[in-house]
Amino acid sequence: MGYCSGRCTLIFICGMQLVCVLERQIFDFLGYQWAPILANFVHIIIVILGLFGTIQYRPRYITGYAVWLVLWVTWNVFVICFYLEAGDLSKETDLILTFNISMHRSWWMENGPGCTVTSVTPAPDWAPEDHRYITVSGCFLEYQYIEVAHSSLQIVLAVSVDSQPLLLVLPLFYSYANSEHTNGIWG
Repeated sequence: MGYCSGRCTLIFICGMQLVCVLERQIFDFLGYQWAPILANFVHIIIVILGLFGTIQYRPRYITGYAVWLVLWVTWNVFVICFYLEAGDLSKETDLILTFNISMHRSWWMENGPGCTVTSVTPAPDWAPEDHRYITVSGCFLEYQYIEVAHSSLQIVLAVSVDSQPLLLVLPLFYSYANSEHTNGIWG
């Protein structure tokens, strides 16, 4: 694979990451899930910096982007484990994704494909006054699997691009080290 081919592939995959994370950001905003909103926002900024680094031949930006992808994959694996309730994780915990600021859940919980939302009256005594108490039934696909699919797509995109920045950085470091403006690798 030539340098231009790898660079063009990285730009395409970064663009796909931006589109997918923007879609995910919208649904996380609709569900008031603050931890994913912050993670998505940081990812958007880092992807833009990675694109800039790729287009402008900035090895430090590309290296930073490659390091961030490791953290991004880790975050998405955590989200998958959270929604599948691996270990002691529970998707009913408000603390993790909403910082215990609100009682909101995934937007897909009420708005998933085929879901029917029914209000329960009277609401239990423990239910907050500013929230409605509902039951959700008839979903074709449960919300946790939609969230898992979102995270899985992010992992696939990150892994498909993970080796690309390293392939770009090495030739850039080599050409910089051997340019007439430097004395050796660091100089």
